[in-house]
Amino acid sequence: MNWNNYISKTSQELPASGIRKIWEMALAMDNVLSLGVGEPDYAPPEKVLQAAIKSLENKETNYTSNAGLLPLRTAIRQWYNKRYGVDYTEDQMMLTVGASEAIDLAMRVLLNEGDEVLIPDPSYVAYAAEVKLNRGTPIMVPTQLEEGFKITPAELEKAVTPKTKVLLMGYPSNPTGAILNQEDLKDIAEFAIKHDLIVVSDEIYSELTYGQTHTSIASLPGMKERTLILNGFSKAYAMTGLRIGFLLAPEEVIAQAIKIHQYSIVAPATPIQHAAIVALNECDESVINMREEYQARRDLIVAGFQKMGLPIAVPEGAFYVFPDISSCGLNDFDFAVQLLQQEHVAVVPGSAFGECGKGRIRCSYASSRETIQEALVRIERFINGLKK
Repeated sequence: MNWNNYISKTSQELPASGIRKIWEMALAMDNVLSLGVGEPDYAPPEKVLQAAIKSLENKETNYTSNAGLLPLRTAIRQWYNKRYGVDYTEDQMMLTVGASEAIDLAMRVLLNEGDEVLIPDPSYVAYAAEVKLNRGTPIMVPTQLEEGFKITPAELEKAVTPKTKVLLMGYPSNPTGAILNQEDLKDIAEFAIKHDLIVVSDEIYSELTYGQTHTSIASLPGMKERTLILNGFSKAYAMTGLRIGFLLAPEEVIAQAIKIHQYSIVAPATPIQHAAIVALNECDESVINMREEYQARRDLIVAGFQKMGLPIAVPEGAFYVFPDISSCGLNDFDFAVQLLQQEHVAVVPGSAFGECGKGRIRCSYASSRETIQEALVRIERFINGLKK
């Protein structure tokens, strides 16, 4: 039986994640130092774990509302308003299985066949894939090291067409660590309003910024009614495997997203929703401590790559660096594969994140300082070996 005759063309044409290719190779090897997958090396705060355990002990294992527990939605409302000055009501939000489901729901609700979506290049690997899965056309908009990998109105103006419907962006950025400050966002907001675009803003790293606080584009005049915000608990609260996120949007969008959610997911796990309430209400100190440690790790890894003479931007958010390795004589994929094979260090080829990522590697500093230090030693040794 030839299954290729039965599997959808969309599925067959969708490329596998460049992140996972290296990760699968690394899993088959011993003693690998991973700077690859973007996952905190912390456990969730103890209060969060105990809340999940208590919920299970109380046999809170039934379905919740499709939108999620009302007390959790209220906690999100209060948290987002306090942090970022945007007041979404409980009817303007829903809980999702990680921010990943929120991306998918946003694209399902918004896109018709052929609608164009502007996406910064480089950016998170799921963005273009989700657009394609939902019949849209991703339009990658280049960003540059010289501009801190920030998307600019000038580049957006070059890419916009009458078919453009959505601007999908994630700041703080995976993979570059770039952020957009309030002045940057004012320009983006003006562009979106001028062209009557919807903005889908992935803010999953909003709590991980260094030296300044995150600004949500929805807080700017005229933007809340045309913005969908994606966020969650994976990065700030180290709850990656617990799979809990949320979507904030106008009620009309949430109503449509919940219909899709009803047929595909129903709701996130009930005990994890109870744990998320505790995360928002009682775990600020854990977030602060983790952020401070990430900043120290960032400084360590940036200094290491600067010492090697590799061009690199100092990230202002998230937990990634994106050094340029094009001077080493290998393309980014071969560099990552040979580094893994020879020195047992896992990094992600920059081309996995778009054309503008070619010649770069993404390294996560969500690993211990000891791991980072040893990985830097091995990377430098590998690079020196290429010069011989």
